[in-house]
Amino acid sequence: MLILEKIKRIKKFSVIFVPEDTSHRARSTKLSLKNLIILIFIYTFLSIIAGFYILSLTGTSKILLPEQTGLKASDKQKIDDLNSRMVFLIRELEKLKATNERLQYALALGDTTLFDSIKQVQDSVVEIESLPAGGNILKVFEDLFFTKTEQKKEIQFIKPVTGFISRSFNPRKGHMGLDYVVKAGTPVYATAGGFVIFSGYTIDDGYTIIISHNEEFISIYKHCSSLIKKQRERVEQGELIAISGNSGKLTTGPHLHFEIWENGKPVDPEKIILNY
Repeated sequence: MLILEKIKRIKKFSVIFVPEDTSHRARSTKLSLKNLIILIFIYTFLSIIAGFYILSLTGTSKILLPEQTGLKASDKQKIDDLNSRMVFLIRELEKLKATNERLQYALALGDTTLFDSIKQVQDSVVEIESLPAGGNILKVFEDLFFTKTEQKKEIQFIKPVTGFISRSFNPRKGHMGLDYVVKAGTPVYATAGGFVIFSGYTIDDGYTIIISHNEEFISIYKHCSSLIKKQRERVEQGELIAISGNSGKLTTGPHLHFEIWENGKPVDPEKIILNY
């Protein structure tokens, strides 16, 4: 308290400038307390500004001041790119998972319900179109008393491609079909008429297409390079459905893996395909 009171009593200061050369006399300047504080403030402010520019222009700030711990703009960009790639890979995995689930469902059921439902619609259209226009009494008697018997047409299969069979049907070793050695880009044809119940990509079998036929048959074409027909499309026997290739993990070279299943069980295609 005593010191503060003494400072308050001081009203003026005398600043004496003493030159080193004794030939000149000393000079004194009187300053008030207020002016002294203003001079000290201005001097401090100018010193801070000058020091900032000196550190930034000479590069000594990196030596004297600690480095910032935050991420650089380039690092943030790399992190954003990695996040975008992760999101893309997750979406692709979800698509492959959904495709595999559809493939398993089609193989488990043979998807005969899909074939039957489409066939019922076509049969109903045929029945409606075959009804008489009306007024034909003779036609009514013929329909009532004379039943038409249709012979059941047996399904026949043809080769999907023309090529050398490198591996035959061997279910004991897990090989449920035939391997045709063909060049990549060879046309693949439908072995019989039917409806496409699966057309997509799987990790193990690559581009695969499955066709549902009459009498609980399905045919499978694996390791294609591209697929021509899409799911739920109708195909005729000998129609182009895909292009052969070497896609999927379970392949060692360009070829077509071909299978025929009946009532949920694999059968030897060589025994039922024509021209063998």
